[in-house]
Amino acid sequence: MTSEILLLAAVTIRIISNPISNVIQKNLTLSLQHPLFVNFLSYLVLSLCSLFLLRGHSITELNSAFWIYSILGGIAGAFGNAFIIKALEKGDLSVLGPINAYKSVIGIIFAFLLIGELPNLWGFIGVLLIIAGSYFVLSTGQEKFSWAILKQPAIKFRIAALVLTGIQAVFDKKIIQSSDLTMAFVSWCVFGALFSYIICLLNGINAGYYFRSMTRPIAWKYLALCASIALMTASTNYSFKNMPVGEALALFQISILISVFLGYKIFQEGGLIKKLVGSVIMITGSLFILLFK
Repeated sequence: MTSEILLLAAVTIRIISNPISNVIQKNLTLSLQHPLFVNFLSYLVLSLCSLFLLRGHSITELNSAFWIYSILGGIAGAFGNAFIIKALEKGDLSVLGPINAYKSVIGIIFAFLLIGELPNLWGFIGVLLIIAGSYFVLSTGQEKFSWAILKQPAIKFRIAALVLTGIQAVFDKKIIQSSDLTMAFVSWCVFGALFSYIICLLNGINAGYYFRSMTRPIAWKYLALCASIALMTASTNYSFKNMPVGEALALFQISILISVFLGYKIFQEGGLIKKLVGSVIMITGSLFILLFK
């Protein structure tokens, strides 16, 4: 019973912390912080804090699988989160949040290919419902759903992000299986910081300029972002340790309701009713995956 309560708490924290992180990330880009710098600085702060968790852990005893999947996960995570922030800069939170539901499809595919996890018939039906619900989310306002919508920059960035973070989810589980939750968290932070810095260098981002020009209100936003990301990552890893990746990703989609509401309330984004209908259909799909396991 205790383990079930802890798992429920972890999933709940993950559902709440993810859209909160997205709101802060979008606010930072609206404050003229470059998306790639936002990505790098959040990883950097978390990686420095995570080093205190290494006490009592022997790095030399970690096997090759840990290092391989840490590198692969760091690359996928750094690029995936960079695309998420870039998408939030250009698009609506209430649209981009629900699109994240496609991650469960990516997660199920790669979980099957890499670790042999396969959903049953109800799981596949749930995935189809998640996809169907996106029709209502994407056809809001005066613009009806069409393939042209998927060509919008924000949508393309978000789709690229969900593919990469869906793949990263499988790598994260492999890291957990190769070590423990603490080392998985440290790996996520440190390798994410390393590769997000490389991304900044490749794109000519002057990190020193953004450090020097940072005001106190922006600094507080970064601290809040790091706190929410830390909660999100720790709760995600705990969930991955105790349930299949595809089902965990499907359950996390309940957060899309929060994204839709926050987008409407904070950023005055329209199409609330249609987005809520689409979100409910997606969540129904998630429940199919879970309840008929």
